[in-house]
Amino acid sequence: MNTIVWILQIYLAALFAYSGIMKGTQRREYLVRIGQTGVANLPYRVIRSIAVIELLGALGLILPWAIWILPVLTPISAIGFALIMLLAAPIHYKRKEYKSVFGVNLTTFLICVFIAYTRLQQLY
Repeated sequence: MNTIVWILQIYLAALFAYSGIMKGTQRREYLVRIGQTGVANLPYRVIRSIAVIELLGALGLILPWAIWILPVLTPISAIGFALIMLLAAPIHYKRKEYKSVFGVNLTTFLICVFIAYTRLQQLY
């Protein structure tokens, strides 16, 4: 089970690190064109702030559990990303981006909840 959780943690960390790098380095128009439509009406400082949060969260999914310093930060990061997915789903739904809602948001949400639950069980 531990191997499966690690694989999922690495997958999510890569997903959010990629998203954070893109939001931190690319223009809004390009982000919308490649499918990150949630940033369409956001000012650049908000987009860049989201990038920093995603990058820190990606580190939080891996580092604390790997080096066993404040390992509770790993499930907290997973819970934070699950909340982001819950908030992103209605935005994509209103834009009729159903593949994003049911493909990306729901799947990512479930993975985040699974990681948080499993890692919290292992802590306590």
